[in-house]
Amino acid sequence: MNVGQNNGGAGALETLIIGTSPATQRLREMIRRVARSNASVMLCGPSGSGKELVARAIHDEGVRSGKPFAAINCGAIPGELIESELFGHEKGSFTGATARRLGHFEASEGGTVFLDEIGDMRFDMQVKLLRVLEDRTIVRVGSSDVRSVDVRVISATHQDLDAAIADGKFREDLFFRLGVVVLQVPSLASRVEDIPALIRHFQRQMPADAKCRYDDAAMALLMQHGWPGNVRELRNFVERASVLHGGETLGVEDVIMLLNPTAAFTPVRAVPGSPVLVQTSAEEHAAPAAHAKTPAPGRPIDLKREIETIELEQIHVALDLADGIISEAARLLTLKRTTLIEKMRKYGVQQAA
Repeated sequence: MNVGQNNGGAGALETLIIGTSPATQRLREMIRRVARSNASVMLCGPSGSGKELVARAIHDEGVRSGKPFAAINCGAIPGELIESELFGHEKGSFTGATARRLGHFEASEGGTVFLDEIGDMRFDMQVKLLRVLEDRTIVRVGSSDVRSVDVRVISATHQDLDAAIADGKFREDLFFRLGVVVLQVPSLASRVEDIPALIRHFQRQMPADAKCRYDDAAMALLMQHGWPGNVRELRNFVERASVLHGGETLGVEDVIMLLNPTAAFTPVRAVPGSPVLVQTSAEEHAAPAAHAKTPAPGRPIDLKREIETIELEQIHVALDLADGIISEAARLLTLKRTTLIEKMRKYGVQQAA
């Protein structure tokens, strides 16, 4: 899924939610249904599956379509700033507040606020957000004035909120307030029939000499890939292919290398009864493999350096899959966000814009 050109009218939703698979058709029907109301919607699904796009589609299909749409990643905003980001602040209310600032709720009056990664929101902020949802009012940081707001709230998470609620990390009453309607966004692996259409969509704005073609075996391999990064990973794959092989027809070996940009090339073998060539291990094209070295007689290996090399490669891969979003890259690496930041500083890795 990716953003298309929305010109309104019939067929506009098809330009936003790409594909004809049963899962995609069900998703479009659910979007049309929930767009008719102003109920709060919670989107659940894996990272990279297009939850922000679904939120945008709900906004565009509803009566608020001509009003503002604001998307906020709760996991990407430092905890001490998120209240100001959402509700605004007055001049002098904290260090660095040199002027009055409207928050996203106030600036999106009449429209929609999309709160992505709501499961990462601090517990004390969850209380304040619940009050806003119940009273439809906000108070800027540093002010005592209560202001009414009219916004629709759509939220999203990849986390298991039931477990977070059981652990006391997420408020159950906030979950019920946010999830009047809960909508599941499918993974790319559950709708692989849409991959050819998505590739064409991602290539639409590319010049002709940058577009790649895929032979039958290559396309079959793409439809067998696990896509842990979902549509975001496919989009990055298409861009990588256009940079390295623009204008060419790609085969299986090209696809394997593009799916594993940091991994050494592994010979492929034919699977009996299948026209597709695959790697010896089914997992080898799902994630980059570590390169093992055997110490030569009398020549020791710098194990610390080898481990750091592997670690750096995996950090780059995770940031690529996460579009530079540190909290998401940390989740893919099963690290704490602060731990990943420390490692990025150690290796001099810069966060993508």
